[in-house]
Amino acid sequence: MSFLSFLSAAVEPVTNLIDDLHTSDEEKGKLQLEFQKITNEITGKAIALESQLLESKTSIIVAEANSQSWMARNWRPITMLTFLVLVVLDSFGVLASPLADEAWTLLQIGLGGYVTGRSIEKIAPALLPKSRK
Repeated sequence: MSFLSFLSAAVEPVTNLIDDLHTSDEEKGKLQLEFQKITNEITGKAIALESQLLESKTSIIVAEANSQSWMARNWRPITMLTFLVLVVLDSFGVLASPLADEAWTLLQIGLGGYVTGRSIEKIAPALLPKSRK
């Protein structure tokens, strides 16, 4: 569950409570407006935090891609090749026991991260300013 859907679920009971108040429509409107301002402010801060997190992940991937270390540049492809070997061995029944559901979940997460990382690695040079010589 993402933070924004959590926030939405947490806000809904308060919104319903305001609607159920036995007060004038004007007072309800003021309360709803004030609560919406607070909700918008929290949502804006959550989006800013998500943006900072994405920027941090991007900078890590770019640093790995630009690293002089062979291992730092290649650990993602090595990991994905390992997953590929496990999937093939599992498909042919060579493994002593089938891959657990958790292994398939890890594979899905890894594949998503790998594809995203490779995409960022390829487009990052075009987005970053050229260094001066």
